Amino acid sequence: RQQLTSLIEQSQQKQIDLFYFDESGFTLESCVPYAWQSLGETIEVPSSKSKRLNVLGFVNRECLLTSIVVEGRVTSAVVVASIDHFVSTIQRPVTLIIDNAPVHTSIEFQENLERWQKHGLTIVPIAPYSPELNIIEILWRKIKYEWMPLSAYESFQSLKESLFHILANIGKSYTIEFSR
Repeated sequence: RQQLTSLIEQSQQKQIDLFYFDESGFTLESCVPYAWQSLGETIEVPSSKSKRLNVLGFVNRECLLTSIVVEGRVTSAVVVASIDHFVSTIQRPVTLIIDNAPVHTSIEFQENLERWQKHGLTIVPIAPYSPELNIIEILWRKIKYEWMPLSAYESFQSLKESLFHILANIGKSYTIEFSR
């Protein structure tokens, strides 16, 4: 927490850019944590098995998002390719906060750390079992539980269109004000 607080301060002083990275999956199995219904009324939510859309995202505290969507598994190779793409866009030193998922601790991932460092990207893993330190988790929760319309779960095409619409408008019509 102390290291993260220091990185946030460096970011606020414009010494570094601070981004948070993670992956999240989306399928036709809707995320509805709870609902209210009138007595005797039944609420039905469309739900079915489907392919999975995995979003790899890089977000900062100003809600600037860079995302990559893949159908299929997220492997170390996919994560490395996503970070390679992100590195090609950075303008000044960036610190990237990540969790300890197996794809972030694999040999293939670790072999790229020095190369990314040479391009101005420093990777900082959060403490194990502390997802609250990675603010991108808030973004995934907002997308799944608040912003994704129920109509998105009618078909895979609807899910894809809704997800791409939300991702394209994060920081515009979909915003989060992250606290310190």
